[in-house]
Amino acid sequence: DAEMAKLTVSLRLVCLLVLVTMPAIPAYAGSSNIVSVPTLGVQGEGLPGVVNYILVQLDHVASQGGPTIQFNEVNLGGGSRVGEEWKEGARRAVRAVLYAVGDSGHDWMITIKNRSATSLTDGMSASAAIAVAIMAAHRGGVLRSDVVLSGQITPDGRLDVVGGLPLQIEAAANAQYRAIIVPLDQALMADWMSSTDVASRRRIQLIQAGTLNEAYQAMTVR
Repeated sequence: DAEMAKLTVSLRLVCLLVLVTMPAIPAYAGSSNIVSVPTLGVQGEGLPGVVNYILVQLDHVASQGGPTIQFNEVNLGGGSRVGEEWKEGARRAVRAVLYAVGDSGHDWMITIKNRSATSLTDGMSASAAIAVAIMAAHRGGVLRSDVVLSGQITPDGRLDVVGGLPLQIEAAANAQYRAIIVPLDQALMADWMSSTDVASRRRIQLIQAGTLNEAYQAMTVR
């Protein structure tokens, strides 16, 4: 019995030592939600359009003064660096989602990774798609596999126009997408007629949406 008592005391001391020396870890209110969303872009003058894929991870972190946004620009897994305009578009996407769902986002931690064939991606044409992905991560929505979205997002949730849409339509068709969600005001752009001609020739449906909520409804599985 004396030996057992000594062994019990020793085990307690070991357990206490482990607890004391363990590094502190953040307390999470829930598990991570990760959503992958396709986006369309233009590489440059005389170059074809491109389809990129963005991973959005939403965590709810206790005692955070959020929303906190971090960009994973590690090249592993096809990741690419993103420019300041691209990052500003992502920040607008976060504000638009918080505005739409009526949340302060104080415990939101959002990690965004862009996967692209190019080493650097910039511009705001992916910001609406990022907003849809964040909303899907928040609501648990599932994105359709045959639809892609191109458009800028405003902080109050409106979709704004993008440039180079004909090239983006070609890229979407080459990647086997069947429909593209575009901003409602895209019809006012000078290249709208050529965009509709390309869409008709490549058998791509153009779906016009004016707000984040409309784009989310069109891009998610009912």
